Amino acid sequence: MNTRSNKEELGRNWLKEVIKPGLQASQYTVDCKYQGPTIMAEEVARLVAEELRHEVRVLDVGAGTGLLGRELHKLGFSNIDALEPSEGMMNILKNTGHYRVKYQELMVVGQHTVPQDTYDLLVMCGSMAPGHIPAECVEDFIRVTKPGGWVVLLIRLEYLLTAEDYKDKLEAHMNRLQKENMWCKEVRKVVPNYCTDHEGVLFIYRVL
Repeated sequence: MNTRSNKEELGRNWLKEVIKPGLQASQYTVDCKYQGPTIMAEEVARLVAEELRHEVRVLDVGAGTGLLGRELHKLGFSNIDALEPSEGMMNILKNTGHYRVKYQELMVVGQHTVPQDTYDLLVMCGSMAPGHIPAECVEDFIRVTKPGGWVVLLIRLEYLLTAEDYKDKLEAHMNRLQKENMWCKEVRKVVPNYCTDHEGVLFIYRVL
């Protein structure tokens, strides 16, 4: 496992090379029929009764320009916070009106300001891509989620199987955290048409 200094260096490099001020949403979605936010919102809605959705506190990790927040808001979720390190994307996200607290920072293990045991539901859709969120960060997904809360992740299947950042690392790490009784996997399923003709893989965990 990486040392704390290695994780900090990883975070700095990621910010330098990947997240640049003025980044536009089209740079991520051009020529791509991206259905991830719609798929994610529908799956999340199945976890929470409609009459309770306005009470559930949600953290959207790697919120981008707020596409997932928009879809969740349509389904009755109105208490949504965002974590997004890109200044350009955050500027777009702020104008959606769908988010309350907005953390413009990177989630590196132990190196962010999101308080512990705060959220009923943490969602992350599409932000685990090469050079983006490190596999080890799922530890902090657990940390900021309340016991009994949900962590829902949607990742491009190709990245999970072939990307150096995640292949033989991400699921192995998530499984270790389950063996340590930090969370319990409720769902793992492949979903079609995540992005154009690419499949995604959905994970749903209950925090213990």
